[in-house]
Amino acid sequence: METFTRVSVQKAHEIIQSGNVNIVDVRDADAFAQGHMAQAQILNDENIKDFLQETDKEEPLICYCYHGISSQQAARFFADQGFKHVYSIDGGWEEWKAVYG
Repeated sequence: METFTRVSVQKAHEIIQSGNVNIVDVRDADAFAQGHMAQAQILNDENIKDFLQETDKEEPLICYCYHGISSQQAARFFADQGFKHVYSIDGGWEEWKAVYG
């Protein structure tokens, strides 16, 4: 079983600044529409299959949700699917929004 790493919003910001990265938002569509991280894409039952097939598993993958709980389950799932560098943001969108607006 693969693993993932829990990171602070500051560490996630560093990873994003360092280059190619995929960012997935596992919140519901309404929450995503009200605000999300730049470059983030929402993942749900309708697009998860395409995401798994089309995304480079060697690039870092950052997962986030509302508060950093559900994103841990998502991160574990992606690690189990072969993604090599998977991160879950502690504090989730709420913490990101508080720090980075």
